[in-house]
Amino acid sequence: MAHLGSRRGRALALPVGLALTASLGFLAPGAASAAELSDAPATVAFTGPKLSYVVNVEGGRWTAASVKKAIAAAGGEVVISYDQIGVIVVHSQNPEFAKTIRQVPGVESAGSTRTAPLSVQSDDSVDEGAQTLSPAEAKAAAAAATDGQDPLEPLQWDLPAIKADKAHEKTLGSSRVTVGIIDTGVDDTHPDLAPNFDAAASANCVSGKPDTTAGSWRPQPGESDHGTHVAGTIGAAKNGIGVTGVAPGVKLAGIKVSTPDGFFYTEAVVCGFVWAAEHGVDVTNNSYYTDPWMFACKNDEDQKALIEAVTRATRYAEKKGTVNVAAAGNSKFDLAAESILDNSSPNDTTPGDRVINPKECFDYPAMLPGVVTVSATGAKGLKASYSNYGMGVIDIAAPGGDRTEYQTPDAPAVNGRILSTTVNGGYNYKAGTSMASPHAAGVLALLKSTHPYASPAALKALLYAQADEHACTNPYDINSDGVVDAVCQDGADKRNGFYGAGIVDALAAVK
Repeated sequence: MAHLGSRRGRALALPVGLALTASLGFLAPGAASAAELSDAPATVAFTGPKLSYVVNVEGGRWTAASVKKAIAAAGGEVVISYDQIGVIVVHSQNPEFAKTIRQVPGVESAGSTRTAPLSVQSDDSVDEGAQTLSPAEAKAAAAAATDGQDPLEPLQWDLPAIKADKAHEKTLGSSRVTVGIIDTGVDDTHPDLAPNFDAAASANCVSGKPDTTAGSWRPQPGESDHGTHVAGTIGAAKNGIGVTGVAPGVKLAGIKVSTPDGFFYTEAVVCGFVWAAEHGVDVTNNSYYTDPWMFACKNDEDQKALIEAVTRATRYAEKKGTVNVAAAGNSKFDLAAESILDNSSPNDTTPGDRVINPKECFDYPAMLPGVVTVSATGAKGLKASYSNYGMGVIDIAAPGGDRTEYQTPDAPAVNGRILSTTVNGGYNYKAGTSMASPHAAGVLALLKSTHPYASPAALKALLYAQADEHACTNPYDINSDGVVDAVCQDGADKRNGFYGAGIVDALAAVK
């Protein structure tokens, strides 16, 4: 089982403990709610490892009904059927299930969402690699806070970096706007998050089927605080306590999609987007990639189905009025390169080396059509040392933090990472494109507050048009060792491979 230090959504493998985060469309007519387990019980017993699958069907609900019968005949049990997008989540112990069901009329694609059986769990401990906020730092920050600042706001160099402090003089954002944090769960008992939390728009989607039991969206003891940190960056309340979010007046919803071991599987991610689409969520933040493949490839029958399922879900959400934002990833990859060495997939069993073409293999949801892909910058405004990049892939940049020795913030801030909320009412520092994406989501929430009737396409256009242009920073030698670490490419439309359209601008969003 992969250790949590191996990927976005988990800790970055840096000595100072940087923590992370990062096909065809289909829209079936008909049902606006998901079908339940009892629709199609398995009719044939098999004894292989129990795996989870997504089955993507063509046509409408009648096609789905006939496919469900075939699923049962092939030894599959329907967990939930999202008829509104033609995606069925299935469990089966038939080793030939995917191969069999692909031959059924009406099935466009089908594949296993994991390589480890459902019963397998890791004993790995969760370690986000976060840096603790010291009592001395907190005391000094509170002493430096000016009127109108929350006590820890002087340590949040990221807010003035995107002019969020100035934006707050005009508005904190509208409580009619909701941002969904599709992540490891949100601790809504935190005093900086509780005032803005919307339990009615929150759920646990880990199984692929939403669980709305009270508190199900929270991380359990020992689970990652990643989603709680992300939530604070987006919308920690401006209430005289702790930190301030980019949009401290908007609502926050926790949509938990990560297993206790920290895996974000396709069925959970599909559930997360569909839940957001149908519960009034205006913006989703996605600081992860979908396991177990860092890049899922269309030339593989299983992986192709996973890309298709999530693509359908993101497009459905956007059609319902949701803007989807995602972290670009923390592997220093040029996502526009001709080839990339992926040596971490599949991360739920035994990874191996494979060379992939990023035009055919996608880090998803970040690289899906319509999703806002965000790279990370540090306290000096340069691309963060770990951030993925790529001309035509990166849409926009935002503060994600970096090693303090690489990009040192101006006083009174003392740490080059991003300070935000953690579980049990605390605060800590993390860095990653996971921390950049919520800054963009927060600015989109401010835009939605200013333009309540704007479509997702219009909001994205405003986000890009208002961004502060940031020219390529070549030569890029972030650690000053005399070696160029990455090359930024310019585009014809004033975009480039490091920063896309530029750095998000919160003040412009509220004017």
